[in-house]
Amino acid sequence: MLQVLSHRCYRHLFLAQVIALVGTGLTTVALALLAHDLAAGQAGIVLGTALAIKMVAYVGIAPLVGAYASRLPRRTLLVGLDLLRASVVCALPFVTEVWQIYVLIFLLNAASAGFTPVFQATIPDIFEDEGQYSRALSMSRLAYDLENLLSPIAAAALLMVMSFDVLFLLNGLAFLVSAGLVVSVVLPSPLAVHDEAPSVWRKVSHGMRIYLKTPRLRGLLALSMVVSAAGAMQIVNTVVYVRTALGLGEQAVAMAFAAVGGGSMLVALLLPKVLERVRERRIMLAGGVLMTVSLFFGLLAPGFVGLIGLWFLLGVGASMVMTPSGRLLKQSCHPEDRPALFAAQFSLSHGCWLVAYPLAGWVGAEVGLSETFTLLGTIALVSTVIAARIWPSHDPKVFEHEHTPLEHTHLHYHDDQHQHEHEGWEGPEPHHHPHYHPGGRHRHIFVIDGHHMSWPS
Repeated sequence: MLQVLSHRCYRHLFLAQVIALVGTGLTTVALALLAHDLAAGQAGIVLGTALAIKMVAYVGIAPLVGAYASRLPRRTLLVGLDLLRASVVCALPFVTEVWQIYVLIFLLNAASAGFTPVFQATIPDIFEDEGQYSRALSMSRLAYDLENLLSPIAAAALLMVMSFDVLFLLNGLAFLVSAGLVVSVVLPSPLAVHDEAPSVWRKVSHGMRIYLKTPRLRGLLALSMVVSAAGAMQIVNTVVYVRTALGLGEQAVAMAFAAVGGGSMLVALLLPKVLERVRERRIMLAGGVLMTVSLFFGLLAPGFVGLIGLWFLLGVGASMVMTPSGRLLKQSCHPEDRPALFAAQFSLSHGCWLVAYPLAGWVGAEVGLSETFTLLGTIALVSTVIAARIWPSHDPKVFEHEHTPLEHTHLHYHDDQHQHEHEGWEGPEPHHHPHYHPGGRHRHIFVIDGHHMSWPS
């Protein structure tokens, strides 16, 4: 799996991702402690609200960036967003009121909502080979796991010698280093979008239309709800469970966060080989089942060791769902549509978090942790069942299908689908003019696009 790091461009991007995410992990721990300082027993509510605001930024900003990312220079965009994130996170140590947390969290995550989908859509342009791309996905998943595993451990060590405010400043430094690594490489240029959407709304919703018309991606969305239910319980209520219910210290909070990263990392290391023999659907549904069962085990009110084991299993299940998701996105669109589709996944999956975070925070604070485990476990169970029903077990890439006659206008090359006569004034390819597609039946790799508007029955 490490052989993908021999590619200089990917190696620098991977290091940028690891460093930025480790810094973000420090902020995750510091934010929980800041909320506890400002709101004491209401820390769960503050965290739930802050993370819901984070999701609003993700859901609202990501489609806008996805609509125009293919028209912007990738490196300039990524570096600019890293610098913006560094500026915002360095302001967090000076927060004295809860509302200030909310404002800065929105700004920070509006920048992340632009950065992450563009970053993710760049990786399949570096590795067109499916095996190499699977390894790159696992490496990227490991980067997220390093955040969950190393950041809390580092935070626990740092908290012994400094206040948690300094962790925010270290995150700002991490974003600056990330920007420097992105500057050091030449990124693949985004492919020109062939389809000229007639309005801003159609540009913004282009990736959403592809996503929601593809059955395997609708299944992915349902499983994203499972990941959100499990993750929200762990992220929002760990500090409450460990500090209030168990009466333990800050280092125990960091260790509990680290357990999730350990489980997720184990799966990311093993999954590339498994995916050579087992289809994504079976692995991802098994991850949904594991997270559901783990949430219901929370009703046993485990002690600290039991909580560590429970969070470890949640990390395993989440990685089983999220690591293969990039493969589904890549096989479900044309290369030029990747930024829009990755942005749609980013936005829709974080819409699930927008539901789960407030539930985890408010129900946990107002009703109780056992009731929260029950509610989120039930949501995970229903979502897993829905995913199994709407994602067909027989899910081929190649379909034989019928075309109805179609006349339309869009940017195009003279590929297999565009063999037609010209008047001589259309200009160099890709060019734009009205053209006609006769009806007929044929067989090829099927994705939703301007010529295939619905999934074959």
